[in-house]
Amino acid sequence: MHAFARHPLPPQPTVYSLQPLLDCARLFQYYHGPLTRAMESSPMLKIKRAIMSCSDKSGLLDLARLLSDFGVEIISTAGTLHTLQEAGIAATSIADFTGVPELLDGRVKSLHPKVHAGLLGVRDNKLHVEQMQGSGFPWIDLVVANLAPFETLIGQTGMTLDAAIDMVDIGGAAMIRSAAKNFRYVTVVVNPERYTTVMHELRAHEGAVSFETRFRLAQEAFACTANYDRIIVDYLRKMEPQGR
Repeated sequence: MHAFARHPLPPQPTVYSLQPLLDCARLFQYYHGPLTRAMESSPMLKIKRAIMSCSDKSGLLDLARLLSDFGVEIISTAGTLHTLQEAGIAATSIADFTGVPELLDGRVKSLHPKVHAGLLGVRDNKLHVEQMQGSGFPWIDLVVANLAPFETLIGQTGMTLDAAIDMVDIGGAAMIRSAAKNFRYVTVVVNPERYTTVMHELRAHEGAVSFETRFRLAQEAFACTANYDRIIVDYLRKMEPQGR
């Protein structure tokens, strides 16, 4: 028998590569670094002005009352405005805010530079500040909006393609996306289940919402509009074009 067979070599120690750990560290630095810097440079801005435009109005009045208690100016679209005013909560119509009445049978309500500049402006950018002041546009700090469930609307008996397309929400989705894009300064809430969290933060931070919460809410907002668009796409793919 060979000597090596009688005296086998001792087991070799397992060698672990540090590469996966290094890769994780780089990923953490890549994603966490910018977020940490953004958190450090994002002040807790007190909410002074809010837009509320909700299909689902559950829990809305409690949030609106708290905003009113903090002196927040509330701007609203027609249906939500009626709900707020019936409850005795002061609110301004979006038409009065922009100075432009609803157009095209309600197709154009909130699609106005005063709304989207107020949402998208970078508050510590000197040029943005000057342009906002020159235009007489105020900042908008909070959007509370949810979209009518398109899948429910298209399920109604006798629904035609034209009628379904007329129900596609453009202005609400645009406001949600503008607010979510500017989460460093703006809070956007698309889910009534988040109202409790926002109300807790308003009380805890004297009328402000933390960066961490704004960031999480922005993620949910983009997911909301992406899902809304997906439902519309799926519906159109099943339909035949009409009225060429």
